[in-house]
Parts: sequence; structure tokens; C-alpha cells
Amino acid sequence: MHSSRRGFLEAAAGGAFLRPAASDAEENTGAADRAYWLSVAARLAEPVLTALSQRRLRATMPVEAPHGNVDDRRLYTHLEAFGRLIAGIAPWLESGPAADHGAASAEARQRTRLAELARQAMAAATDPASPDYLNFTHGQQPLVDAAFLAQALLRAPGELWRKLDRPTQSRVVEALRSTRAIRPGASNWLLFSATVEAALHLAGEPWDSMRVDYALRQHQAWYKGDGVYGDGAQFHWDYYNSFVIQPMLLDVLESLAPGVPDWEAMRPPVVARARRYAAIQERMIGPDAAFPWMGRSSAYRFGAFHLLAAIALRRQLPEGVSPEQVRCALTAVMRRMVEAPGTFDSRGWLTVGFCGHQPAIAEPYISTGSLYLCATALLPLALDPADPFWSGAPQPWTARKIWRGDDLPADHALAE
Repeated sequence: MHSSRRGFLEAAAGGAFLRPAASDAEENTGAADRAYWLSVAARLAEPVLTALSQRRLRATMPVEAPHGNVDDRRLYTHLEAFGRLIAGIAPWLESGPAADHGAASAEARQRTRLAELARQAMAAATDPASPDYLNFTHGQQPLVDAAFLAQALLRAPGELWRKLDRPTQSRVVEALRSTRAIRPGASNWLLFSATVEAALHLAGEPWDSMRVDYALRQHQAWYKGDGVYGDGAQFHWDYYNSFVIQPMLLDVLESLAPGVPDWEAMRPPVVARARRYAAIQERMIGPDAAFPWMGRSSAYRFGAFHLLAAIALRRQLPEGVSPEQVRCALTAVMRRMVEAPGTFDSRGWLTVGFCGHQPAIAEPYISTGSLYLCATALLPLALDPADPFWSGAPQPWTARKIWRGDDLPADHALAE
């Protein structure tokens, strides 16, 4: 076993690792936590956006595919990296001067730079003359990551759509439209098609309401109760309610429901279910900032909390779950996972793993680009530093409270 990995495990076993992860989350100020999140955002975004903006992503990004299928995953992994990363940081890129408190701030400069790189990357990804012209049509996978790219447009229409030049806008529309040739399965994939259509609507292009309606109605039919949807007709113990299903339901309905009575009627229960699932997610973060390792796609790391992050961004956290405790919980989770030895390679790219480098956990569809879904946990960066999420005093999250003996109200299922 690698010596750094052995030392990490020994420290964890002896409690030396667990104690700082818990106590730091209560001692750090909101400003310190935000600075850490910004450092994570930069660490994730810089390699991807710098390389793609320079049209060198294919030339520089490693392709780790633990099932020996590098040639196959190389067809998809670069769009995965770009689409998933940008879906996570898009609201922060969009948040603009209100979050800067002075155009000369370091955060303002960082955001302005990354937004410009993202637009250059969008041009490189959709230009047929670019060596980094990405695959939107071959195979099934491109529908997935075109949808994450579409979700980024919905989340940052000013920075990532309206500021694009006309030729790039036309190419983005054509790339999104081309994914209609890919038939989604009867699963969360229906929402990928719906999200693409929502982005075409944003762009002022013709869009297919039937693809949206079918996805929405099927997910209402697949609802299992207590804030959880099936992924298709069956229930799965995994994080796909957070990776995909509930965030995309929220974004599609927000974008397209106004003026459509049937879709408007779906919004209140969808939001109520999302708030309940956010409460469940917050409770799943243990006192030591660990959370259950289970189900598919665990290499997406803290992307498992995409939904909790989205509900925090919307200021719709459930009763009994404060913004401050969510900030502290997510910060502690990020620290455990980002700082685990082996999470990044020597050049700063993510490696396959849940806590460190653990290639054996990968499914055949996992490769380097897939891993950047973890960026979706960064959504609350779009909240102003003065928002209680960032400005409030540190608070322990639910698991820390109950395990230290606090007398908390009983938890109850969502009744509908």
C-alpha cells in the first residue's frame, strides 16, 4: 500500500483525521468556508476550462477508464468534464457584482476570468474546425452531458448564453438539437431530453413540448413516496435522485411551467418532495462528515449532494435545517473528499474514487470526465456572502447534534 494512503488510514483509525474534520466545521467562519469552496471551484475548473479554452483538452486531459475501455470512453469523456463542471459553477458565474463587494475583489477577478474561459470553451467545444470539437451525436452518452451543458445554460443565461457571439450560439443550438437522435431509456434519462428542450426554449428556438411532458409525467408516476422517485419503475438505493432527477425536475419546471397549467400544478409537490429529500440528505452526513457509500456512480463524490446544494441555493431548506448547518456539513464533506490522498493526480486532474484513488469502484461508463459531476455541490457559491448561508455563525449539522445528545424533534415522513 502506498505510504501516504497507509498514513491516511492509520490517522483515520486513530481518530486524528476525524476530529479535525468535525471541529473545524464548527470553528471556521463563513468567510473561511467560502474561501475554501472557491479554492475547490478553482481546483476543479482551472484544468478543464484552461485546456478547452485553448483547444487542448483532448491533448492534455488524461483518460482513466478502469475497465480497460479507454478508447471507448475517450469518445465521451471530454464533454462529460465540460458539461458537468459548468453545470455546477454556472450559478456562481451568473451571480455577478452583487456577490463581489467591489469589482477589484479576488473573487470577482476569479469569476470574471472563469466565465470568460467558459465562453471560450463553449466556442471550442462546438466549432467543427476545433481540435476539441466535442461529440454530441455518436453513441448514447452525449445526451447525458449535453443535458448538463443545457442545465448550465438555464442556470447562467446571462454569462453562458447571452454573452456568446452569434456564431457560437448557433453552434450550441445545433449541438443540442443534434442529441434528439439519441433515444433515452425509461429512466432518469428522460430528464436529459427534457433539459435539452428547456435550453432550446431559452435560446428562442423551436422546442418539443412532448419530450418535456413525457419526462415530467413519467417521473410523477415513478414517485415512491417520502421525497424519493424511482429511476424508472424500480427504486434504486443510490444518489440518482440527487445527481439528476430532482435538480433537473426543478430546473425544467422553473423554466417551462409558467403558462402551462398541468406543469404548474406539478411544481408544488415537486418542490415539497425536493425539500424532504434535502432533509434526508442533510441527515445522512455523519458527525465525522462521512456519508453512506452505496449504489451506482459513487465516483461522483460530493456530487451526491447536488440536490441539497440546489435547495440551499433556492433558499428552500426544510424546517429545522438551517443554511449555516448545511454550509458546515458540506464544507466538512468536501474537506474529507478533496483532501484524501490520491483524489487528484500530479497534474491536478481528478482520479477515479470515492475517498481518494479507488479505481475498483468504477462502473464501465466511468472515466475521468465523469468525475466532474462533483462540482454540482458548489451551487451555493452563487449566494451573496451576506446571505445567512455564508454570513451566519457556524452550526452543527443534524447528525452532530443528535450524537452529542441534543434533544431534537422526531423526524417524520412527507405526507401527501
